[in-house]
Amino acid sequence: MSDFQINASCPYCDQAMTVSRMTCHACEVSVEAAFPSARLANLPTEHQRFIEIFVLASGSLKEMAEQTSVSYPTVRSRLDKVIAALRDEIGKTQQTKGTILDAVSEGKLSAEAAAKLIKAI
Repeated sequence: MSDFQINASCPYCDQAMTVSRMTCHACEVSVEAAFPSARLANLPTEHQRFIEIFVLASGSLKEMAEQTSVSYPTVRSRLDKVIAALRDEIGKTQQTKGTILDAVSEGKLSAEAAAKLIKAI
């Protein structure tokens, strides 16, 4: 398997891109749909790599510092940036759900339409 990384942003307009097709390479069956996005996949590649190293180091910042040859405070600072980025991603979803529910309560959106939107998140 290659190290190819998918960019979560459109190269043309820089808006978020979504997964719309999955294919089984064994039998060549494909499914097209509006698949939900994964919060971690929306993080920058450098944050995703940090999370991989963090998990493989059993969450030990000290071990990460040793493995990457950077200081403990630097690793801690990078972790804080990853946490902030992940909180932003979570906030985007929560804001969307809140907006949908607000639209229903204000009579601007039907419950059925809201259910479809929430399932798509």
